[in-house]
Amino acid sequence: MRRPAATARLFAHERSTQDGAIPDRERNLPHLLARLLEEGERADLRWLTSQVAEAEIAAWFAASGGRALSRRSRAFWRLLLAVEPPPPPAAASELWPLA
Repeated sequence: MRRPAATARLFAHERSTQDGAIPDRERNLPHLLARLLEEGERADLRWLTSQVAEAEIAAWFAASGGRALSRRSRAFWRLLLAVEPPPPPAAASELWPLA
């Protein structure tokens, strides 16, 4: 799987291969999903859904979406995917009011 060049703005702090290839898909997919579902634009999400099945995105969201996304993003993706994410950690609201 190769990330489109336009998504580089979301992953500026990461090393990537010259051609945008994502090494070790299974290990890196959760981070990719979290970043694109939180900050991705229409073209980014179109690319993501062409590469990752909706069922796989929904499974990740059901398992990790509560901890990886902001309250606003969780609410949006909960409606769109029709999946209930786990709640964020209790301490998250104390540290960051948007969690």
